[in-house]
Amino acid sequence: MIHSNFLTSQTPAPLDLPEEEFAGPKRFMNRELSWLAFNWRVLEEADNPRVPLLERVRFLSISAANLDEFYTVRVAGLRELDHEGNTTPAIDGLTPAQQLELINEDARELMMRQQLVWGKLLPEMQQKNIFILTEDDLTDADKDFLADHFLSQVFPVLSPLAIDPAHPFPFIPNTGFALALQLERISDKRALEALLPIPQQIDRFVVLPSEKGTHRVLPLESLLLLHLSRLFPGYKTKGHCSFRVLRDSDLEVEDEAEDLVREFEVALKRRRRGDVVRLKISSGAPKALRQMIMEELEVDSGEVVEIDGLIGVADLKELVLDERHDLLWPSFTPRVPERVQDHEGDMFAAIRQKDMLLHHPYETFDMVVRFLDQAARDPNVLAIKQTLYRTSHNSPIVSALCDAAEMGKSVTALVELKARFDEAANIRQSRRLERAGAHVVYGFVNYKTHAKISTVVRREGNKLVTYTHYGTGNYHPITARIYTDLSFFTCDDALGRDATKVFNYLSGYAQPEGLENLNIAPLTLKSTLIKNIQREAEFAAAGKPAEIWAKMNSLVEPDVIDALYEASKAGVKINLVIRGICGLRPGIKGLSENIRVKSIVGRFLEHSRIVCFGNGHGLPAKKAKVYFSSADWMGRNLNRRVETMVEATNPTVKAQIVSQIMAANLADEAQSWVMRPDGSFIRPEFAVEDHPFSCHRFFMENPSLSGRGSAGAADVPELTHSKD
Repeated sequence: MIHSNFLTSQTPAPLDLPEEEFAGPKRFMNRELSWLAFNWRVLEEADNPRVPLLERVRFLSISAANLDEFYTVRVAGLRELDHEGNTTPAIDGLTPAQQLELINEDARELMMRQQLVWGKLLPEMQQKNIFILTEDDLTDADKDFLADHFLSQVFPVLSPLAIDPAHPFPFIPNTGFALALQLERISDKRALEALLPIPQQIDRFVVLPSEKGTHRVLPLESLLLLHLSRLFPGYKTKGHCSFRVLRDSDLEVEDEAEDLVREFEVALKRRRRGDVVRLKISSGAPKALRQMIMEELEVDSGEVVEIDGLIGVADLKELVLDERHDLLWPSFTPRVPERVQDHEGDMFAAIRQKDMLLHHPYETFDMVVRFLDQAARDPNVLAIKQTLYRTSHNSPIVSALCDAAEMGKSVTALVELKARFDEAANIRQSRRLERAGAHVVYGFVNYKTHAKISTVVRREGNKLVTYTHYGTGNYHPITARIYTDLSFFTCDDALGRDATKVFNYLSGYAQPEGLENLNIAPLTLKSTLIKNIQREAEFAAAGKPAEIWAKMNSLVEPDVIDALYEASKAGVKINLVIRGICGLRPGIKGLSENIRVKSIVGRFLEHSRIVCFGNGHGLPAKKAKVYFSSADWMGRNLNRRVETMVEATNPTVKAQIVSQIMAANLADEAQSWVMRPDGSFIRPEFAVEDHPFSCHRFFMENPSLSGRGSAGAADVPELTHSKD
């Protein structure tokens, strides 16, 4: 079995500073700076020689897309607070203005680093016959091809725009990219300023004809500059620059909206016209052009970033070529659980045999789709209830629900309209479900519904059986290929009753009473977490083994952090796997010396939320209390969202979570960063010939315990260092 000693061996010794150094707000890390630290870790994967070349390009693109969203949402919100004169400090004591100053400094360094990494990747790509060309690299044959491509594929969608009193500066949407031009009429040398918006509907990189095994591209803006004479005949170019705009993308919705869908449709239109929060402009831009753009977009110099290199780094995802298998992660096909195969694909039979926990993407998400497809077709199924937070454009989940409704089954879908950047998609899905005859509800105006639940009510003999799915991730078949999440299937009566009560809460405001094996936010989840943390502290004080393992995306809720600090002081050993934001400072003597924090950033995006309490027996232990959840430990999740936390009671499921999933995460070295008290992260260095343990590789090679069928080993394997 796996031995999870990585944190102990790699974590720095506790920081021996006076306790007052971290009293009051200083005991917390700033949320926004912690997020930037996470995005630095993402960017570092683009510079990691152990990662395949085009996957490094993908990481670079992701780091840029992440930063764009950070600005359009988080920075936009802080900027608005600052402009309103709000000086209320965050939990770490920093005001909005102070946070903006620190963010600006760190983010500028991050953007400079992105350009440096891109500069390192370019020659490596050339060595692998992938070329990003400039005008000087083009042959006559290339120019002939590009001229034809421009006229047939690009010219029809361009809108060259003169800027003068009769032609005001146009609206540039969020993430809009444009060329600004200084032109001169050849006949009389009359000056003209113009804009050429670069259509987002066209690929950023134009692919040129090449020999087999070679990939040559030209950036779209270079193609446009080559053919300006066709767009502005009779003019010559005196100067130009490129720029890209990010706008405030947060939504404001009236609390008392009579028609929530219509209100969101209006709000989405307002989002498009949000204030500019960042302007990227090419370095060396003509002064007059730069000044005009800044004035027209109403930005000050602090919101302008000059880029000496590629603007729009997020577009590099186009260069991750599916056909270059040699430069990508080795192919991986998710497993179909052996238990489902034993039952010839019958999900209900597999679940009836025993509770089943699948670990995505290692076990295929197709099982969730099959569960609902089978329910739609089964004449014995009477009703289906489903939450939808995010899903794919042509969602097979929604298709199955529509099929079920059209076949006369009772279908209720809770569609969350407030899923950021998926609002428009979710409105379309809700309309589709309504047309099929499903009951569509939208939950609460003040709370997002982030819980991931599906129930199927089936007639079996003379009774009704409820089959329930609880997940830690979204019902999204595309992201399920790269997000690590848990899917729990059960026909346990108590968990079915709990799920039904939650749906009644969402559809009819009936606050659930007497939940048997489920905690929900904003009602009981946070208090249950804190109660369990405090119980571990009591065990430690009584001299009993006391230990907590937890895994999530983000940890910032101050009450939970303080409870963890108190537990650490009492002697509880706490190991946390926090992928992204962490507001807790680990390893401070007298405060958090028993807390270790690590972050895993690798091939798959860690997304599952798990917490294990030793329950007086340490970890791992058969009598541990084990939970999985849809909620991160953040204020929004615990106080302002509907979330679930399920206690695992099945011995096989508990063993799978503790001794397989959590143990492997804690043992991981290949993709792990360890957090220091100042909020920075370090990772161990390995020689090229070393093969450090990778939890992602381990999960790809080993089936989940509860998904094993007749070909599997014993039902419950011996736990590592198993305690009673």
